[in-house]
Amino acid sequence: MPEGRILVVDDEESVADSFRVALQEEGYTVRTAGSANRALAEVERADWDLAFVDLVLPDMDGLDLVRKLKARRPGLVAVVITAHGSGPKGFAAREAGAYDFLEKPHDMNPEKILTVVANALEHKNLLEKVAGGRTGYGGLVGRSGPMKKVFDLLDTVSSVDANVLIVGESGTGKELVANAIHYASPRADGQFIKINCAALPKDLIESELFGYAKGAFTGATGDKPGLFEEAHRGSLLLDEIAEMPADLQAKLLRVLEERKFRRLGTSRDIEVDFRLLSSTNRDPEAAVRELKLREDLYYRINTVTIRIPPLRERPEDLSLLAQHFLARFAEKHGKQVTGISADAYQTLLGYSWPGNVRELEHALERAVLVTRSGEITVGDLPETLTRGRQPGTAPAETPAAPTTLNLEERERQAILQALETTNWNKQAAAALLGLHRPTLYSKMRKHGIPQKRPA
Repeated sequence: MPEGRILVVDDEESVADSFRVALQEEGYTVRTAGSANRALAEVERADWDLAFVDLVLPDMDGLDLVRKLKARRPGLVAVVITAHGSGPKGFAAREAGAYDFLEKPHDMNPEKILTVVANALEHKNLLEKVAGGRTGYGGLVGRSGPMKKVFDLLDTVSSVDANVLIVGESGTGKELVANAIHYASPRADGQFIKINCAALPKDLIESELFGYAKGAFTGATGDKPGLFEEAHRGSLLLDEIAEMPADLQAKLLRVLEERKFRRLGTSRDIEVDFRLLSSTNRDPEAAVRELKLREDLYYRINTVTIRIPPLRERPEDLSLLAQHFLARFAEKHGKQVTGISADAYQTLLGYSWPGNVRELEHALERAVLVTRSGEITVGDLPETLTRGRQPGTAPAETPAAPTTLNLEERERQAILQALETTNWNKQAAAALLGLHRPTLYSKMRKHGIPQKRPA
């Protein structure tokens, strides 16, 4: 069966349904979105390989959506659906970052659609080889060894129904991992219910999980279903599970073993079928020793444990994350910011990041908002990062800072890598990059790349 997660963005239900039927029959995972905003929400919460985007949408121009999708998910391959594919709009789609286009109505047949899908997914695989492997999974970004192990484990656990325990410091992306598991699983069409066990008092957690009947306690003025019920045929995330009161942990264990429960104030059993995902920022084995987490519950919830490394343990991912956030926030705030100065990059490398990826995200959004140039400088970074740093010094045992980190240089490197991969066959390199050959020649001239491999 072919593998591939495909998003179809078209407000015409008949068109979207024709894609869905043709692709699902071949074994692809397919979701449809009738608007640009719905599509953007889908790519924020899940990992997609390919998106078909109609040129005319009710809430946004299709080419603008392609640009936004590529800013959020650089590895996603986009194919535009247009009534004028061979004209100016078709070329504009290429320039916006689309790999290919389908013309209405004569390309709207299963054979053509499946051919484009196969070629697009092969294109994505080739690009990942050029980049040295995939650089993301869902909302997670990284290419380091530790993150590749996380991605490989996600590939394994997403398709099965095992309980998963996600362990990591605050800000490492535990909820993103949970999202990736749910939305890549067979339960993706079901509800994904989340509760933070550290944020609610004991009594409220219990009533939220189990629900209650009218009159079960003071203030229970009506029946209320619990989160167990809402997660039926879907997934339930218990965030910071080690903070759950011990007696409630025992009740949770019983639900997991019996797959049924009772609302507070009732005697009727309710059967439930949900997948449990749990997370904690504690060392779970230490939490068991400290009696914060029941040992029998621990063994029940950690059929598979995914440990997310802190940012300080994967400094080689910092430049990739920085560019990812830079592109996202430049697009979000309408700023023409394309790079990070060498000193600013060294400052990022020299910081310990106790808040992990979330802290880096906030720091770069702040920098994009305050900068007055097209390049982030040290002065644009939060003071917590710059305090105690000497200009021009790089931390020990971290990647060397590039002279500049910008989109132009990344484009030049991608072109050179594609040329090397294809033994400097320009037609093949253009196809690999999703460009017309004249566009590739133009970009090579812009970047000063010779037409022949240097001797």
